[in-house]
Amino acid sequence: MKATVFNQIEETLIAFLFGLMTALTFANVVARYGFGSNILWSVEMAVFLFAWMVLLGASYEVKKNAHLGVDMLINVLPPRLRRWLGLLSVAICLGFSFLMLKGSWDYWANFANLPATEGRWFPLGFESEFRGKGWYEVDDIPMPTALAWIANIFNNGEAYEKIPRLLPYAVLPVSMALLMFRFAEAGWALWNGKIDRIVAGHDTQESVNTMKK
Repeated sequence: MKATVFNQIEETLIAFLFGLMTALTFANVVARYGFGSNILWSVEMAVFLFAWMVLLGASYEVKKNAHLGVDMLINVLPPRLRRWLGLLSVAICLGFSFLMLKGSWDYWANFANLPATEGRWFPLGFESEFRGKGWYEVDDIPMPTALAWIANIFNNGEAYEKIPRLLPYAVLPVSMALLMFRFAEAGWALWNGKIDRIVAGHDTQESVNTMKK
């Protein structure tokens, strides 16, 4: 039950991001060609919405085994060998997502007045000294009144004119942590024999089969 609810939250959020991005882009087109005006911050907002949708969608697709992949080789392998190659793939993907998580945290942390990690590849601790960058703003998106309280936490009480970068950039460590978790879930399912590969998306073949029916 909990997994179903969480799935619905993920799906709804991704659909909302896509819908909002589409509506905002359409509204800007209407404003520009219909009224000779424009929504100045719409382009930047659309870019952030697209980034959120893609990054969150990547981990969701891992969960649904929906990423496209070439499985011509593994289909002819015996089940045992296929399973071990799947586990090797998971280990590589976990290593990749771990590096992405470290890098995304290090990029975002100072914008949230938090320490980045030390160490080039593996985190060796957190910075003992760093310069907080919570005052950094985006270029165009105005700060909503409902979020004015954030200034007391990250900007010494000085009001933001534009939203702080810590808000849109927060998706970086969140999505990479979620991606790492999804690969760990896939590895556990492989270990228990529930699946035999981590990529099983065959959109083209499924479309062809549907047309044949």
